[in-house]
Amino acid sequence: MSKILEEYFRPGTEEHALLEQVDLARLPRHVAVIMDGNGRWAKSRGLSRVEGHAAGSESVHETVEAAARLGIEVLTLFAFSRENWKRPRQEVGRLWQLLKEFLKKEDKLLVENDLRLRIIGRRDGLPARVLRELERVETLTKNNRRMTVVVALNYGGRTELVDAARRILEDKRIRPRDLDEDVFARYLDTAGLPDPDLLIRTSGELRISNFLLWQVAYTEIWVTQVLWPDFRRRHLLQAVVEYQRRDRRFGDVKSRERGTA
Repeated sequence: MSKILEEYFRPGTEEHALLEQVDLARLPRHVAVIMDGNGRWAKSRGLSRVEGHAAGSESVHETVEAAARLGIEVLTLFAFSRENWKRPRQEVGRLWQLLKEFLKKEDKLLVENDLRLRIIGRRDGLPARVLRELERVETLTKNNRRMTVVVALNYGGRTELVDAARRILEDKRIRPRDLDEDVFARYLDTAGLPDPDLLIRTSGELRISNFLLWQVAYTEIWVTQVLWPDFRRRHLLQAVVEYQRRDRRFGDVKSRERGTA
């Protein structure tokens, strides 16, 4: 086992015991996460929802680091849906401020660890100050290759499909008879990325909440009762262990190995 794993998942810990169950040659290439439960976590502690979102930022940091050390290629985090605009104005404003602060704090970490930031979702609805910071970090990390961290902001799966259809209609090079699934996928926000192999949902809810509707057609889903602010590296390992126990057939009668999705 490599030093980079041993020093993070220390021998004698629950995390190390879980790591020993992981086949590092069969990791999911792309892990997506619906980060749910900040509000309930805060309420159970007599705190404001905003404090719950702030606590969730530590879970983001730890999940990104754990995924990168394991060798996962893509980590996608569902941070703000188009429906989230319906929340109280003060809460929404604080969410954007937390994101801006997080980027300023973590940009050097992304660069030093060869991590690339990529944003998906409609950018035209984002606050200008936040969009500037997002695009700054995207540019700063665009040549990094160790892992791509995708953050879904102002995102909705149905909206993404509609936007993709519009792009195709506007592209006069595409003839109806040439349109197939591969061509369509090139017009999605996630163009160029593998579809998620594993989708993690925290807080126990059994729905995908309009997230990556096209991309999760054959994704393995793992749901945990853990609320997002309590999500840690051991939970990511638990999800990976469970993922590797499953027989992925993609509609066939035979299982298919990693990398064939």
